[in-house]
Amino acid sequence: MRILAIDTALGLCSACVFDTVSDAAISSESVPMDRGHAEALMPLIERVINRVEGGFATLDRVAASIGPGSFTGLRVGLAAGRAIGMATDIPVVGVNTLSAFAAPLLGQSSDKWIASVIDARHSHVYLQLMGSDGKLALPPQIISIDDAIVAIGSKPFRIVGSAATLLGTALSEAGQSPEVAPDRAGADIDWIARLGAIANPEFAPPSPLYLRPPDALPQTNGRIARALF
Repeated sequence: MRILAIDTALGLCSACVFDTVSDAAISSESVPMDRGHAEALMPLIERVINRVEGGFATLDRVAASIGPGSFTGLRVGLAAGRAIGMATDIPVVGVNTLSAFAAPLLGQSSDKWIASVIDARHSHVYLQLMGSDGKLALPPQIISIDDAIVAIGSKPFRIVGSAATLLGTALSEAGQSPEVAPDRAGADIDWIARLGAIANPEFAPPSPLYLRPPDALPQTNGRIARALF
């Protein structure tokens, strides 16, 4: 299977064409950015595809990150993924960003659980807890850092994600000793592709995983009431 993977959820704009037979990316590009995904993504995808012999016609599936992450970034990546899927008549699947952070650690011989974490601001994080066998202990949710410490408890944990240091520091101050991976601006695009390859399109739709309402709300002051006829 040949997959186009797209990620615009966090601080990277990434795309790759991944071949499951060779278990390697044929073409890949990842650019750090906190804003500007809308302008950068399609030219980046074009560069990635141009390095693949046969181009879009060789693709079997599109995988796009669904978050948690930036509202704007997620919409950009998912819209691009759906459009490409529609144009090429291939399935499009969504991949949980927190799972993509954890994926490289799954299957390792370790008794430590895996905490995937993204900064949600205002002393909150997006958190997901898994066993090294992939068993989900806590589904993706937004949670205060204090409550995250309680949720993790005294169990041995490995922390990964864009806010691994943030949560690791809080746990250390609470007297715990987690194994903390370096912060990542975004998930590895190869792992988004790998997870996209095994996803069932029926149960992994390319829909954004919003865990809290947007910060910006529609203005209602001064709105003129609509007459009903």
